[in-house]
Amino acid sequence: MAEPKNDEFLDDPEAVEAEMFAEDAMEAEEEADELAIVTKERDDFRDRFMRALADAENARKRSDRDRREAENYGGSKLARDMLPVYDNMKRALDAIDETKREENASLIEGIELTMRELLNVFAKHGIERILPEVGDKFDPQRHEAMFEAPVPDTVAGDIIQVMAEGFMLHDRLLRPAHVGVSSTPK
Repeated sequence: MAEPKNDEFLDDPEAVEAEMFAEDAMEAEEEADELAIVTKERDDFRDRFMRALADAENARKRSDRDRREAENYGGSKLARDMLPVYDNMKRALDAIDETKREENASLIEGIELTMRELLNVFAKHGIERILPEVGDKFDPQRHEAMFEAPVPDTVAGDIIQVMAEGFMLHDRLLRPAHVGVSSTPK
């Protein structure tokens, strides 16, 4: 059998159509491959974008939290350093008897006004006093036991003496109240 000549191949419409179909199929396959590559790149970029967006949101939340903590607790060292000033003023006021109060009325009034102003500044900045009283239950989160002693008519764990007030800065303990605690068994 003789081989068909190129001219004969071109004259066969089915062969021409099959050749065109094969070329179209190859082009479609190449386009599908390119589309798959572009789709994968798009998905990779979307994933990177979403991660970067989540990282940025987390950084924003972290910086907001850090800013709030700095506002609320940034002055805690200064506040802690001011507590002895409060203690000394309180001791000075507690030591004044009635005869001295009458003799030095204006001086004592000035000290009392200074003490009130100090307490107002404390309150303005979120510093609150912890004021335990004799008979209250000991709370290790807010009190520091300076001693234990058996005292009649008390229950173990009751506060029997208050030596120093404690202080909170917002929800953090600046200084626990210094107390004596009963060790009398039930």
